[in-house]
Amino acid sequence: MLVWLIHSLLLRCFLAAMTSLILSLMFGKPAIRLLQQLQMGQVIRQVGPQSHLKKAGTPTMGGVLIVLSIVISTLLWADLTNVYVWVALLVLVGFAAIGWADDYLKVVLKNNRGLRSRWKYCWQSVLGIVAGVVLYYLLKQTGDVVLTIPYVHYAPYLGIGSLLLSYLVIVGGSNAVNLTDGLDGLVIVPVMLVALGLGVFAINDSTVYLVSHVYLPHATGAGDMAVICAAVFGAGLGFLWFNAHPAQVFMGDVGALALGALLGVIAIVIHQEIILAIMGGVFVLETVSVILQVGSFRLRKGKRIFKMAPIHHHFELSGWAETKVVARFWIITIILVMIGLASLL
Repeated sequence: MLVWLIHSLLLRCFLAAMTSLILSLMFGKPAIRLLQQLQMGQVIRQVGPQSHLKKAGTPTMGGVLIVLSIVISTLLWADLTNVYVWVALLVLVGFAAIGWADDYLKVVLKNNRGLRSRWKYCWQSVLGIVAGVVLYYLLKQTGDVVLTIPYVHYAPYLGIGSLLLSYLVIVGGSNAVNLTDGLDGLVIVPVMLVALGLGVFAINDSTVYLVSHVYLPHATGAGDMAVICAAVFGAGLGFLWFNAHPAQVFMGDVGALALGALLGVIAIVIHQEIILAIMGGVFVLETVSVILQVGSFRLRKGKRIFKMAPIHHHFELSGWAETKVVARFWIITIILVMIGLASLL
């Protein structure tokens, strides 16, 4: 019975990955042509690296392709009686809508500021709080309101404190991934790798036998989180075909905000919020660099720590080629995902 369950889950993960990959590859070119016809060209800030000015006009909002591929693949291969699947999909679509509004204002209405920060954060907070409350009550029903401390095999009960943690993971993850999206292919590969890593945890968490073997708390509904992770990996791989340097399309906020929030929900369901921070260390680094830069500028009367934030721009202005920055951030993510997976040993 156990062998059949594992085989069935792995098969659905494979089919989800292949479906989303095929969808993103099949509709990538038509989507790019449509975005070009609609004049959805990326607006490049004058204050950014001068090498980016040549990217002006490159179609953006390609994240719609990623989101749709994930949604369709998940609806086909996930267990739709699993309420966690619907929570994940609604968060994905909800944050994508916020990103779409921001991109639409910047690209179509030529408002360089896009959706005002306070309104963007307000709607992110609303969705994050709602999702956090729903997840809390769902997890509470099965006694799964815990936080896994990796490497020491300890999982303390969080209680109502999980609401704050869920909010921080979902909203923080959304913004962290968005800040990382600044170079061709920079963000999509780390998202794919982190999703792959979380998928491994979800598969382990989905059976009591495997969970007891590695001293992890059983995560109700975790198996279908692995299916969603596989869909993210496939959709990301297909998108990378068009997003690799020189990029033919950018994902925009519609993709970055949605993917970051989705990874946050998955991490909450499988009790791996700390592992998400470890494997997504590049996202954390980018976010911290912005916080430090803003703090230094305000507290030290205009003095900066980095040449430009997020930190990938600092390396660009230090003389690194864009492809070198991207490749090294990929390598760092691979190492961090391996470190995260080592907690299973």
